[in-house]
Amino acid sequence: MSDYNEIHRFLSERDHAFTAIHCRAVAEQARTLALRFGADADRAYLAGLLHDISAVIPNDERLDKARAWGIDILPEERIAPMILHQKLSAIMAQRQFGVEDAGVLSAIGCHTTLKPDASPLDKVVFVADKIARDQPGTPPWRDDLVRALDISLDASALAYLDYLWERREQLLVVHPWFVAARAQIQRHLRVNS
Repeated sequence: MSDYNEIHRFLSERDHAFTAIHCRAVAEQARTLALRFGADADRAYLAGLLHDISAVIPNDERLDKARAWGIDILPEERIAPMILHQKLSAIMAQRQFGVEDAGVLSAIGCHTTLKPDASPLDKVVFVADKIARDQPGTPPWRDDLVRALDISLDASALAYLDYLWERREQLLVVHPWFVAARAQIQRHLRVNS
């Protein structure tokens, strides 16, 4: 199992020390959310720790790397290859860090967009990544996302997905995973309200 020192060393040696700090923050947030919402805290921590490990692959090389690794590339990911980092990170977690847990790899592989039929672990890492984001300042959706945690993990994920949906005309691409995840969570919350 990978630990923070190993990840920090891997990223720092490749000029991504800031990414290592972000990964640790996401891992810690994911552990906290997992404990709160009944997911496995150790698995959440590991997924958070490795979720952005592919930051070492330059954006302009991500399509070629995804093709070489046999990753299914969606049309939206061809337009915005930055999104591929979630899938690339899952492969790197498996190949370079020996992660075999399919649930951990799934959470890493959808931490940016979420996906339909997301597991609680997927949602924990997705929300943790939004709370412990790697950009300066407080994003406009953060308060709604954090407040929604008082309702449920689904409500929190939906707060961010709704924010994206409301701004879909301004996005470079509208990733089909986030659209499908949003619709599914909306249905689930309606049925259970």
